[in-house]
Amino acid sequence: MTNLVCNVFDIVRNSFVDGPGIRTVVFFKGCNLNCQWCHNPEGKSFERQLLFYKDKCKNCGLCKQVCPYALLKCDYCGKCEFYCVHSARKIAGKAYDVEELFFEIEKDCNLYQETNGGVTFSGGECMLQIDFLESILKKCRANKIHTAVDTAGNVPWEYFERIIPYTDLFLYDVKCITESLHINYTDVSNQRILENLIRLSAICLDKIRIRIPVINEFNGNIKEMQKIAKFLRDLKLKKIELLPYHSLGEQKSIALGERVVSFSNPTEESMKQFRSLFDE
Repeated sequence: MTNLVCNVFDIVRNSFVDGPGIRTVVFFKGCNLNCQWCHNPEGKSFERQLLFYKDKCKNCGLCKQVCPYALLKCDYCGKCEFYCVHSARKIAGKAYDVEELFFEIEKDCNLYQETNGGVTFSGGECMLQIDFLESILKKCRANKIHTAVDTAGNVPWEYFERIIPYTDLFLYDVKCITESLHINYTDVSNQRILENLIRLSAICLDKIRIRIPVINEFNGNIKEMQKIAKFLRDLKLKKIELLPYHSLGEQKSIALGERVVSFSNPTEESMKQFRSLFDE
C-alpha cells in the first residue's frame, strides 16, 4: 500500500474556538471553494507556496544570500524563512505521513485529557484528502483522542460515509441559502453542500455544529439570515455559531500576490439582531 501523505499549511495548538476543550487544529492545503473573504487563502492551493510580507522586509539581503537560487526561483527549501529575523517570508505547506502527523497531535494529549479537548482537522477543505483524513481519524479514534472535522461540505456524500464512524464532531459551514449568491461569492453552487447537510443531520444530528460567517456585502442582511435560520430549524439543528467577518486574510492574500477583495465587519447591533433569529 502506498504511504499516504498530506500537505499541511499550519498546526495551531491551544485553540479554544474549534470544538470543545483545548484543541490542536491541523490545516490541510487545498480547497474547491473560492470564497472572496477567505481568511486562510494559503489553504486554497494544494501546492506549497511562498508568502512574502513586503511591509515587514528591511531589505537586509540575507534571504538572497542563503537562497540556493539567489531568489530567482523557489524550491520551498525554507532557508529564507528560517533566516529572516523580520518574519517577512513564510513557506505554506509541509508534507506529513500519518505517523508524522499523529506524532504532532499526540504531543498535546495531556491537554486533551484535562480539558476534554482533542484535534480538529480543517483547511482549506480537509475532506478533499479523504484517504489521508480517514486514516488519521482512525488513528486518533484508536488512541481515544476526540476528533472534529471542519468542512464546507462540498464533497461527495460517500466521503462523509467513510469518516462518520471516526468523527466525534462536524463543524459545518453554511454560508447562505440563495444559490446564485453562493455562486457569485464562492464560484460554486451550494446545492451539494445543503444536500449533504440534510443527509448528515438525519444520521448524526447531535454531532453537528453549524458555523455561519457573517459578511455585510454577502449574507449580512435579515432576508438571507431568515432563510438560513428556517433551513436549520427545519433540520432541528441547534448548535449554531455566527462568526463576524474579519480582515486577517487580506494581508495573506497580498503576501501571495493575489487580488484582494475587501469587506466590512457587521456591527454588534446587526450581530445581536441575527442571533435573535437563531435563538427563536
